[in-house]
Amino acid sequence: MSGDFAWGTRTYVMGIVNVTPDSFSGDGILDTESAIAHGLDLAANGADILDVGGESTRPGAAAVDPAEERRRVVPVIQGLRARTSLLISVDTYRAEVARAACEAGAAMVNDVWGFRGDREMAHVVAERGVWAVAMHNRSAQAETAGDVGGFFPRVEYDDLLADIADGLRESVDVLMRAGVSRDRIVVD
Repeated sequence: MSGDFAWGTRTYVMGIVNVTPDSFSGDGILDTESAIAHGLDLAANGADILDVGGESTRPGAAAVDPAEERRRVVPVIQGLRARTSLLISVDTYRAEVARAACEAGAAMVNDVWGFRGDREMAHVVAERGVWAVAMHNRSAQAETAGDVGGFFPRVEYDDLLADIADGLRESVDVLMRAGVSRDRIVVD
């Protein structure tokens, strides 16, 4: 699916497929077929987008090796792509995982670090012509060089709303400098 959305006309629902044992909500599934079945159930119940993630971002979660993250998400994305026309997203902050996920059928990259952790992420999105979801993450503003390789301590806000807006603007700028069209960027 190309993911042609009529933004502002209705709310779009993103269904979450956690392919990790330690997700925020405790619904992580490591079995590929069970994860695919969960995604299809989300689709049947109204999801417009299926977001597949292979590493927990809950507080205190340990980083997962990129090869393990790929091993978790790629077969699920391939299975969903074969069984549904919904837009499939990959939730990752690593360019190598995003690239493999796009090759498997993902048409959206959802980056918890706002495309400011791994310098190649924005380029992957631009090369593939997929959607980008840039999440606000205050910690990402504290570390912008190279792959983040895990999660940083919380950084305090000076002015909550202004700091969030500045961080999101920064993420949009990173994406646009890499060649991603503004109409393919979603902020979270």
